[in-house]
Amino acid sequence: MAHVELSLSEVFPPSAGAATAPEFDNFGQWCSTVTHADEPCLLIDAETTVVAISAAGCELLGLGKPEDLVGLPLLDGGLRLVDFTAHGVALTEQEVDKIPPLLALSSGRLARGLLRVRAAGEEASDATVDAISTPVLTEGAVAGSLTFFSGV
Repeated sequence: MAHVELSLSEVFPPSAGAATAPEFDNFGQWCSTVTHADEPCLLIDAETTVVAISAAGCELLGLGKPEDLVGLPLLDGGLRLVDFTAHGVALTEQEVDKIPPLLALSSGRLARGLLRVRAAGEEASDATVDAISTPVLTEGAVAGSLTFFSGV
């Protein structure tokens, strides 16, 4: 099982006169990192739109190609969440609100949990993944969430 560690460190604002292009803000840096990551990970914005997803994340979750998902709402991009019963019934809206990427958005705190994902296609099998999410802040406000996945 993969081991993921997160550490928090103090953020030092750029010194006066330093160049701060918008594409190099905290959220923009995570977008670039997730896009090029070898690990299964996902970055969504505060409106739950997929901003970036790694190729490994798409593969693990059975979602196709990253470029096909960016710009779509997380739950409209093909992510089909089911419960852990034998029949795998779709999660209710109340249950979906508690999945780690969305819980990190609403709570502003770390969130972790297991997800059962059903890939598209008749012969696709369900995948169980461990998800750990952290809110991504911009100017002190939650701007999105970053999630790392590990197959179980």
